[in-house]
Amino acid sequence: MERLLTLSLRYRFFTLVVVILAMVAGLWSLTELTIDAVPDLTPVQVQVLTRAPALGPVEVEQFITFPIEASLSGLPALRELRSVSRYGLSAVTVIFEDHMDIYRARQLVSERLSRAMERIPIEYGRPMVGPLTTGLGEVYQFTLKGDGYSAMALRTLLEWDIGMRLRAVPGVVEVNIWGGETKQFQVVVDPARLLSFKLTLQRVFEALERNNALMGGGYIERQREQLLIRGEALATTISDLARIVVDHGPGGAPIFIKDVAEVKEAPALRIGAATAMGEGETVIGMVQMLAGENAQQVVERVKARVQEIQATLPPGVTIEPYYDRTLFVSKVIRTVRNNLLEGGLLVIAVLFLFLGDLRAGLIVASAIPLSMLIAFTGMVQAGISGNLMSLGAIDFGLLVDGSVVMVDNILRHLARKGAKTPEERLALIQAAGREVLRPVAFAVGIIILVYVPILALIGLEGKMFRPMALTVILALAGSLLLTVTVTPVLAFWFARATPGHEETRVIRLLRRIYEPCLRWATARPAWVVVPAVGLFVVSLGIGAWLGVEFVPRLNEGDLAINVWRLPSVSLSESVATSLQVEKALLRFPEVLQVVTRTGSPEVATDVMGIELSDVFVILKPQQEWITARTREDLIAKMKPAILEAVPGVGLGFTQPIEMRFNELIAGTRSDLAVKIFGPDLDVLKQKAEAVARALEKVQGAADVKVEQVAGLPLIRVIVDRDQIARYGLTADDVLTLVQATRVGRVVGTVVQGSRRFDLVVRLTDNVSADPAALGSLLIPTGHGELVPLSRVAAVRVDTGPAQVSREHVQRRIVVESNIRGRDLGSFVAEAQRTVARDVSLPTGYELRWGGQFEYLKEASRRLAVVVPVTLVLILGVLSVIFGALRPALLIFLNVPLALSGGVLALWLRGLPLSISAAIGFIALFGIAVLNGVVLVSHIRQLEAEGMPTDQAIAQGAMDRLRPVLMTALVASLGFLPMALATSLGAEVQRPLATVVIGGLITSTALTLLIIPALYARICHGRSRQKELL
Repeated sequence: MERLLTLSLRYRFFTLVVVILAMVAGLWSLTELTIDAVPDLTPVQVQVLTRAPALGPVEVEQFITFPIEASLSGLPALRELRSVSRYGLSAVTVIFEDHMDIYRARQLVSERLSRAMERIPIEYGRPMVGPLTTGLGEVYQFTLKGDGYSAMALRTLLEWDIGMRLRAVPGVVEVNIWGGETKQFQVVVDPARLLSFKLTLQRVFEALERNNALMGGGYIERQREQLLIRGEALATTISDLARIVVDHGPGGAPIFIKDVAEVKEAPALRIGAATAMGEGETVIGMVQMLAGENAQQVVERVKARVQEIQATLPPGVTIEPYYDRTLFVSKVIRTVRNNLLEGGLLVIAVLFLFLGDLRAGLIVASAIPLSMLIAFTGMVQAGISGNLMSLGAIDFGLLVDGSVVMVDNILRHLARKGAKTPEERLALIQAAGREVLRPVAFAVGIIILVYVPILALIGLEGKMFRPMALTVILALAGSLLLTVTVTPVLAFWFARATPGHEETRVIRLLRRIYEPCLRWATARPAWVVVPAVGLFVVSLGIGAWLGVEFVPRLNEGDLAINVWRLPSVSLSESVATSLQVEKALLRFPEVLQVVTRTGSPEVATDVMGIELSDVFVILKPQQEWITARTREDLIAKMKPAILEAVPGVGLGFTQPIEMRFNELIAGTRSDLAVKIFGPDLDVLKQKAEAVARALEKVQGAADVKVEQVAGLPLIRVIVDRDQIARYGLTADDVLTLVQATRVGRVVGTVVQGSRRFDLVVRLTDNVSADPAALGSLLIPTGHGELVPLSRVAAVRVDTGPAQVSREHVQRRIVVESNIRGRDLGSFVAEAQRTVARDVSLPTGYELRWGGQFEYLKEASRRLAVVVPVTLVLILGVLSVIFGALRPALLIFLNVPLALSGGVLALWLRGLPLSISAAIGFIALFGIAVLNGVVLVSHIRQLEAEGMPTDQAIAQGAMDRLRPVLMTALVASLGFLPMALATSLGAEVQRPLATVVIGGLITSTALTLLIIPALYARICHGRSRQKELL
């Protein structure tokens, strides 16, 4: 370090060139830096999705989900395996350890899937790996509107035109579609007409499969040219299909498809719908971003492409965006920017106030932008995005700590000794720099060191706080480098000092106040030590009463409302209630837009039944609200308004990104999930309802909801094997007829240019209008007889499971609850007591507490290791600095003093302990120790120069009053805007900033009194012992 200081002062122009190059690199990195609102907390996960339109939930579990789970079990670094089986859908989520590369994970899953496919009959569906996206991937959502256009026409336009063009945008991995109607070419067979020609459905299937094809015959050479041979029999229109021959009647007369069926373009059976603004059904396009891309840049590219596409759409068709991630990102980044700028201005103001010198203030302040530019360069190289956590936790006060001590000492030397020639000035600055170099390097090093254990965090808290720690370490390392190299050079060129420069009005006032206090403290140590110990004990008591939560809820500015109905509800009824909910919400003046997604999208990354809806409520800025002032108050008024308009529905209020993260991370959409595992769905449902009743008794429980696993109405057609044997039929004859009633059988593809549509054979709607009509369907036998379906099979109306959820290859049911007006820790503690008292589980069943609570527990366990390691590291470094344990322990007293202030600050502001606050304490310990190092090292230096201990204490404390107060003030004021901000995103930063400010107030006040008071006793005693020896 000393060599670096000497070389920088000797080669000043070279130092300047290096600084300019660092600035250029930093500015370039700033333009390349990925900007997002929050860190991406999505685990390394792969989804395996299968569509099976012919199967119910239990059959999906048996024939699709279980074979996939069995093949994926035992994958390397596998952490969790969970699945959902619903009507027509299977979604298996494979979660890996954080160190696993996502592309390697997808490769492993794809390799194992080939084994699973061998066990799944091809007619049940083919598993596919879901898109490579994350919880922050849904960056842009829009509705497609067009007066006079059908839902099927709009869906087709979105799927084959708009969607294909948007997928070509760099950074877009998928355009998922919600709502509308999927176009099919349907051959709707009339059973009566079919039987009148004595034909079977099998003949229709075979005719369509054999008469819709394209074949190549190679090529021939003719007249020095090569001619390709191609046989064409593709059916591309309704008339082509209608003219396909099924068979020949008496006299060889052809029987065409049009003779036994109606051919038409019609919608497939739907598993989802979308509505908007209470006006009716719409079609939603959801642009999903590739994992790791820059959201800001991707959305800008998507918006530019949307503009181009809009110009080419048919007249009257418009793309209307309703969710744009960049708006949220820009609001959060504005909060970060404002906090940093305000903090920076406060820091500079303190510097001017204490240094009393504009030039000196600017020299110290120059460390802020230069350190940040170095940090930006490091962030780009490390692949860290600029977001609320990585940039929001930087305190400009910390970045100037080293420069403050360096410039203060240089000014003091220049003022006391003076320098007439440049050589004398250079030597003086070099001597002043060397004097404080060691304590400055160690002090800033300690702050860097306290952030190092944070890098060891894993899981959610690791994803959230590791980027922050790395960014702070980069910025602090940059500031230390600048303190040693650039600050002395700038001081040589620009610093001016006159004798008595340090006696600014503020410093004189503070000295007058501090001097008698110092004398009193050194004379009566017990009078300052006892209150400090008392304060620490009181803070421990208060800390035990503080609530606990995982991470403060980030206010996104919009709402997402989960609406659930009975599992037996029809899609048309779900759509009708969604429209009523939208109309109720639009009565609130705060609401700008309302869009509802019901059921599952085309690529079923979000597996929901048609009884479930997500309502996206886009709100005005909070300052424009009239009905309520806070989010909680607005929810409290919206809920009764919705229930009055639509009685009987269940409601859960959350936020778009929060909902997606909860779902991807924990598999649920709420703050708390109580999971019950066991084999029998009926027992699981019964116990889950008992748990829900218990949870509702706990204060703070909101939106308590039991996963709906039962109550799906079924028409079961159970084949009677004796009867089919009697009539010479097979089970396949019966099941083929059942399949053709509604969903139909896919017999080919109709190709129209780049578009492709399924060709489906099904029966007319009237044959399956009710169970009686279904039972009267006639089946031709091999003997020419016609047998009613009810003769060879039992047709029953029944109810069955609506959904089968599995986790770790076990069936499970989830009871979800949000928590309002209370911290997570105390709520769960009371809820666990209540559930343990009221609910008993039979043998073979177990209960686990999950959701955010699970992650809070894991994070607390890791922090219980990280915090002690940090404290031991601090103590170890202090003992190395001073070569003895006693001074190290004396400085270490700052830690409990800082802890007291941090806990008291949280209590006064009504904030619970959270992972954010815990990280604040870790940072605080380093900052608090810094002041002690600066003070004690100077006292020891004066002792080494021969000054008596008592005088060294008095002189040292008075000398270091200004740098100690300045470093504490700039660190506190740098965080002050974060602690007081109320704008979007401020909730996450508030506990961290509050802890640092509160802790610095107590530790600085007590450091200036307790350390001199106790130092006298400890060092004097040690000196006496040495003299006696």
